[in-house]
Parts: sequence; C-alpha cells; structure tokens
Amino acid sequence: MSVHFTVNCDSAIFRLNIRLLHRRTLWLLQQNKVAEHSISILLVDDEEISWLNSNYRNKTGATNVLSFPLDDGNDPLSVVNSIGIKELGDIIISVETARREAKNLNVSLHDSLTWLLTHGLLHLLGYDHERSKKEAHKMWDLENKLIKQLHNSRSNQMTQLAINVDHVATVRNARGINEPDPVAAAAICELAGASGIVVHLREDRRHINDRDVRLLRETIKTRMNLEMGANKKIIEIALALKPDMVTLVPEKRQELTTEGGLNVSGQKKKLARTINLMNKSGIPVSLFIDPEAKQVKAAHAIGATYVELHTGRYCDAENETIQEEEYQMIASAAEEAYQMGLRVNAGHGLDYQTTAKIAALDTIEELSIGHAIIARAVFVGLDQAVREMGKIVRDASMIF
Repeated sequence: MSVHFTVNCDSAIFRLNIRLLHRRTLWLLQQNKVAEHSISILLVDDEEISWLNSNYRNKTGATNVLSFPLDDGNDPLSVVNSIGIKELGDIIISVETARREAKNLNVSLHDSLTWLLTHGLLHLLGYDHERSKKEAHKMWDLENKLIKQLHNSRSNQMTQLAINVDHVATVRNARGINEPDPVAAAAICELAGASGIVVHLREDRRHINDRDVRLLRETIKTRMNLEMGANKKIIEIALALKPDMVTLVPEKRQELTTEGGLNVSGQKKKLARTINLMNKSGIPVSLFIDPEAKQVKAAHAIGATYVELHTGRYCDAENETIQEEEYQMIASAAEEAYQMGLRVNAGHGLDYQTTAKIAALDTIEELSIGHAIIARAVFVGLDQAVREMGKIVRDASMIF
C-alpha cells in the first residue's frame, strides 16, 4: 500500500498537515479493503482544477474534487503497473474550494479535505453519483458511514462544556461582601448541564479565594479543574485539595486575565517538577498553551496528561481571514496533540459566536468558558446562559 501526495498550492498559506491527510487516507483504504493498492493525490488551487475540469470534463470553473481511475472501465481493482503494484488512480482536490466549503459547513479545512478524499476514493472504486439517483444515494450513504466511522474511531464522546466561575467571585469582591457566591453559581451550572467547574486560584486572590476552592471541592458533583501558576504556595494548596485536575497557566500580576499560553519549551524543568508532584498525588495536569507545534511537543515531552489550547487569538481576530488562519492553527495543534496521546481541551475568549467551530473539532474533549456565559447570565439568568452554550457545543459536536 502506498499513498503519494503532491502539493501544487501554497501549503504555508493553507497550513496543510500532510501527515494527518496521509494517515486518514490510509485508514480509508483499509476500511474499503483496498489497503494493498496505491493511490496518488494532488492538491491544487482553483486555477489548476479549473483547467483540468475544462480539458478533461468539458466543464467550466473550479470544482472541489476530480477522480481519474486507472481501470479499463470494468474492474477498478484490476490495474497493476509495470512493477506489479496495484493502482487505483488519481484524486485531485482544490484546497481553495475545500477551504470555502469548510467555512460554510463550520468544520476544519482538514475535515473538508477528508470528506473530499472519501468522495474521490469512492469514485475510483467505481461509484458514480451522476449515473442515477439510486447510485447517488448509495454513494452518499457510504460516504456518511465512512466519515462517521472515522469520527467514532477518534472520539467516542461529544465535546464537553466546563464553566469558569471566576467572574462571579469578581463581582462579589467588587463590593467586599459575600454575594454573589461562586459556590452557589457552580451548583447552578452543574444543574444546567455543565460537565465541570473551572476556577483560577491566583497568587493575589483577586477573585477566587481559599474558602471558595475548599467549599467547591466539597460540593462539586462533576469535575473540578483548578487553574494555577506554578507557585510554591499554590502548589501546596493544590496537593492538599486534590482537585480532579489542575491546569498550569502563566500568571502576571498586571494582567486582567490570563493572556497567552505557557512557554513550555522554555521552562521544561520547572513545569516537569510540578507535573511530577501532581502525578504522585494522582492529579492529572493540563498545560495551557498557544496552538504551536513546539509547545505541543514540549508538553508531551515533560509528561502532561492534557493540553488546553489558547483560543484567544482566534476569538479576537480583526477579520475573517485572520480568524480562519488562527482556527487552522488550533485544529492542527489539536490534531498533533491527539496523535501524540495527549488529551486536548481548549478555551479563552470563546463566546456564543465563536464556540461552535472549536466544539466541532473531534480532537477536543472539553471547552472552558467563563466570561461570555456570566455576561449572558446578567440578562437571561445563569441557568439559561449555560443551557444556551451547552446546546451550541452539543450541536457543533455532531457536525462531521
């Protein structure tokens, strides 16, 4: 079995992960029982596929995928080349068109490309949706079955929603009184369907305090995720508290909220020591990182169980082009982390407009969202705000 990829478009612009596409193609060949066959895949731009579409199909304009089987019209699995390798043929995909379709479907570029690879492969295997409606339905059903199987082989559960209740404590502390209580807020969030509660115990205790984390540990029924800096005193509190997990984050006194991910590659020894201490106490550790390959690799190297990908740049993007670029970085980093065996969460800045696309990534287990939900709760109540976000996450998890 061999899969040959040729890229005739700017892979840097599209941020193509050829290793990922290669793995998915191998999986598709195995599922269709043609693992011993060879296939060639050409990734092009709209201009090139328009030329191919015109010259070989007498059709104008760009299309998403073209397939050229090497069979003689009878048996697509019978072609053997001069050195004895069984060949299926060629699949040509326009990455430009795939990116537009990905945007319309609210999925990642690589998920869109995977769908087109599936479609193209079925054409090479003799399926043709243009022959008849019956054939079209048959091909469509098989495509959906394969995509669903791929999805299930990678993730057996929908993306979960964890709520950060720090901002409830911020409102309380603004008046120096006891209300609103983040402990009560956490209970409401759980009743509304949250899969976990997130709190950040900062060194300066600007919102969540020691009393809060103690009571939350005693009352949370789902999972408690304690965000923290790798500070000696906070580490001691975490070891005594034993939350369900800790997320190590960078912490600066002058910042309003956590901005940017940990530089894991630049402080491996310090973070590795903290991870080791937590692991000895049975506490899994997540590292809050920017969606960059070097940070993912560093997190894996020092023994993290999870990474939480920073989505702030994606959420704050000034225009759709930049946002799409940031999204592709998140999708690629999530995939790389997943393939390494890391469990993947994401969060920061997500709101009711930006969450769905991230939730649709099947490599991501859980989203951590706080400010947007608490802000929405001012107008509709906390229970409804959580339920509305939960629906967005659930619905998005069912895409592709």
